[in-house]
Amino acid sequence: MNGLRALAIGLWAALTLSLLAWITAGYPWPLCALAALPLLAPLRGLILGRRHTYAWATLFAVPYFAFGLTELLVNRDARVVATVSLVLLVAWFCAMVLFLRTARARPG
Repeated sequence: MNGLRALAIGLWAALTLSLLAWITAGYPWPLCALAALPLLAPLRGLILGRRHTYAWATLFAVPYFAFGLTELLVNRDARVVATVSLVLLVAWFCAMVLFLRTARARPG
């Protein structure tokens, strides 16, 4: 397995767990689980190393980034969890972009 691919999958798992950690900021667990649910969509393609999946999975970062940044700025109780989630999100995004830049496109 490519090192960047493994890094992206590990960061995906950490990001998913960080979304579940929002329980500590006072969010109900069903809402946290519902927030993590869309991240399951690209999992198969990430594991298989499909470039197309890595390309569209980067778009998943935008709403999570907006939510994390908003909570970081306005919700004092969620600042630690928001910071961790944002760091993981940006790292996941960068790992996927680096994977796309280094992985070769298949002809056809």
